[in-house]
This record gives sequence, C-alpha cells and structure tokens, in this order.
Amino acid sequence: MHKDIATPVRTRAILEKYGFSFKKSLGQNFLIDTNILRRIVDHANLTEESGAIEIGPGIGALTEQLARRSKKVLAFEIDQRLLPILEETLSPYPNAAIINEDVLKADVKGAIEKEFSGINDIMVVANLPYYVTTPIIMKLLEDKLPIRGIVCMLQKEVADRISARPGTKDYGSLSIAVQYYTEAETAMIVPKTVFVPQPNVDSAVIKLTKRKEPAVKVKSESFFFQVTKSSFAQRRKTLLNNLTSQLPEGKQKKEQILSALAMAEIEPGRRGETLSIEEFARLSDALLPHFS
Repeated sequence: MHKDIATPVRTRAILEKYGFSFKKSLGQNFLIDTNILRRIVDHANLTEESGAIEIGPGIGALTEQLARRSKKVLAFEIDQRLLPILEETLSPYPNAAIINEDVLKADVKGAIEKEFSGINDIMVVANLPYYVTTPIIMKLLEDKLPIRGIVCMLQKEVADRISARPGTKDYGSLSIAVQYYTEAETAMIVPKTVFVPQPNVDSAVIKLTKRKEPAVKVKSESFFFQVTKSSFAQRRKTLLNNLTSQLPEGKQKKEQILSALAMAEIEPGRRGETLSIEEFARLSDALLPHFS
C-alpha cells in the first residue's frame, strides 16, 4: 500500500518540491484529510467494475482513493502546472488517466466512450472548484451522460440550494433544475480546516442519483427551465409579476399568462418558492402555446 497523498506533511512536501503556488482564479483548495476522502468515495458506492470521473484532481489526493476502489479513473485537470505532479503522485495507479482540459469545454461523452469501454457503472466523484460548481453540475446533467450519479464537494450554501424543498428560503431554479434530473441529498458537512489553503466557507458533499426518467414530463424542457428561472427572477415578487416581466413579450401577454395560470390551477399571487416541481411542469405546459 502506498502512502496517502492527502496528509498535511505529504501535501506540503509535494507542493514544495514542485514550487507549486495556488491560483485563486482556479479556486484551488486541496484536501488534506484521508478519512474525509474515503468517506466521500464511500458515498459513491463504487465496485471493482466501476468507472469514476473526477474534475480538478489537484495533486491526486481523491484520484488515488478512487483508483484504489474502481476499475478506472478519468480526471479532467485544467491547470497544466499540475500535470508533472500528477504523473508522479499517480505513478502507482496505472488505472488513473488525466485529461488536460477544461471540463466545461470538453467532450465528456466522447471521453467516456473512449476510456470506459466495457464499464457500465460510472460515477462522477469530485471536489469541485467553487467558482464553477453550478455550471459543471448542469453540464454533466444536461449532456445526458451515461452516469449513475454525482458525488461532489461544494460550498455548503450551494448544496443547500440544490437539495432544498419547496417553501424554503434556499429553494429556487437551481433546486428544480438539479432535482428534475436527479434525487439530491446532502451526504455530509465538511469543515474548512481540512483544506489547504482554507476556504472562507464551509463545504458539503452532495449526492445526486440520476433518475431513470426526469421528475416530471414536460412538452419542452428548455421552456420549462425558462419558466422556472423567470418565476424566481425577483424572489419577493409574485408569479404573475415575474412572468410578465421576464418572459418574452410578457407585458403584452398578461391575459394569456393569467389564463395559463388558471388552467394550471395556480394562484397568480403565489411566489415561485411555493410551487412544487409538478406545479411548474403544469404551468410551463399551459404557457407553452402562448410563447412558442
């Protein structure tokens, strides 16, 4: 068994050896607690037949734990300065491969087809860079990848918004977008003390299990998301106000919006945060003929 990368001493030694300095712009925070890394991997329920996709492997602390427990790990790393470090730290793990690309621009589906042939169980497991957490999660879900789910570390407040239920202050268009594709739960809270450098916020690990079918059936996915975003544009405003001000030509179409609300049996005076995902589905289907 090789020595863990994720100890404070070994992390410091690796960073010093390569003269590595953290880039704030890339949101680099490395985990230095092996127990927490193992617990993150536990939540992914990997087997020796699983494939794991990682985003932002850093110096390989989580990659190493994934490589020990899966058939193959594929990690996307944007920072070229980390490539020689990863080559060294992951040398004991021939089943770990690094792609030097920005995951937001990468063809992840193509990479899965190429790297994971014969592997049917694929999980994304990552300590996500906090400044691009939401776009990364949405890309992974919208690209309709053949994955079982996502286990990722992110800012606690974003985790709260993703797993929020209707009627709570954290519930919004992000909650609906993620819960449309997945079942979301917060798996664990992580203190800032287990990172170098320490972030300013607490973190959480969220587990997203992909649904076989989306949570609701809608006539147009893109319009459904447009309606949910519009409904939360200004949280204090009513549904009617938000929809008339946000939807294209909404002000001229106030009557149509009112009749769609009536058809969906939703009071125009309600606020977006009180609507369930099923109500949003009814509403967007009722509005669609007036806006397509």
